[in-house]
Amino acid sequence: MVLIIFHNTSTLALFLFFTANLLLCFVPSISELQRVGHPAKADGSLSFLVVGDWGRRGLYNQSQVALQMGVVAERLDIDFVISTGDNFYEDGLNGVLDPEFNESFINIYDSPSLQKQWYTVLGNHDYRGDVEAQLSPILREMDPRWLCMRSFIVSTDTTPFVDEYFTHPKNHTYDWKGVLPREEYLSNLLKDLDSALRDSSARWKIVVGHHTIKSAGHHGVTKELEEHLLPILLANNVDMYMNGHDHCLEHITSADNFCGSQTQFLTSGGGSKAWRGDIRKWNPEELKLYYDGQGFMSLQTTPTNADIVFYDVFGNVLHKWSISKDLDAAV
Repeated sequence: MVLIIFHNTSTLALFLFFTANLLLCFVPSISELQRVGHPAKADGSLSFLVVGDWGRRGLYNQSQVALQMGVVAERLDIDFVISTGDNFYEDGLNGVLDPEFNESFINIYDSPSLQKQWYTVLGNHDYRGDVEAQLSPILREMDPRWLCMRSFIVSTDTTPFVDEYFTHPKNHTYDWKGVLPREEYLSNLLKDLDSALRDSSARWKIVVGHHTIKSAGHHGVTKELEEHLLPILLANNVDMYMNGHDHCLEHITSADNFCGSQTQFLTSGGGSKAWRGDIRKWNPEELKLYYDGQGFMSLQTTPTNADIVFYDVFGNVLHKWSISKDLDAAV
């Protein structure tokens, strides 16, 4: 079983439960749990791609990344795609009829192998536009691949955690409908996340958000998530935290969790514009990959193994990492 939680870093997002099938639960609160079924492969395996920070109408190599995603997706026979947020630059969508939905999503990710479900979280740039547009079922009618919800049990909205978006928004206007009052929203989100992780018997626990927790990139560590979210992940022995926000590809490993196993912090924010040469000092024993260019990542899981692969804009493999678990080990 795989439990994937999409943490929007702006709000709460998504948990995926994978058994004989894949169950995705999108929750504004546990009491309002919504579920959709996602069938698994017959051999019990699961594979998907992860891309973030992409929506630029094909510019900054977005189209090239999308092309290589299609190649890898066909080879791996993926089940779905995860977007780690900042789906439309610079200021989200201005409504459900915004042509950028076509120009940055439908017309770009057009490979046959990418015509799978896309599970999408919201980033800080998405909150600068009409958030309700990305959440609207109208977009799903335009392209049934698109699924963006403010809260999935498997994902967590991280943007509302970041203080500066509220205290120093600069010249930006953020759409906080559905988030205010902020303190109550964040409290409920953390309780729901902790409960879902604690009650899950999944062999693999994955949380997805937009903002970084550990990163050597431009934004670095998000102190609010380090304070409020990280302890929950470690206490519940989460295997991986996946995010975007920093426009790079990155893998940091940590041995901090409560059972002594490692949590992998995986940044996939290279969907279009990258930031060359923007790297902070980090412990080389923890920093397994830092690539300041465009690209994406894949994950393949079985009940006993998880294989992580990062790819550059040309589809070349940059980095591989495998994790194994004893089939008989307690979860």
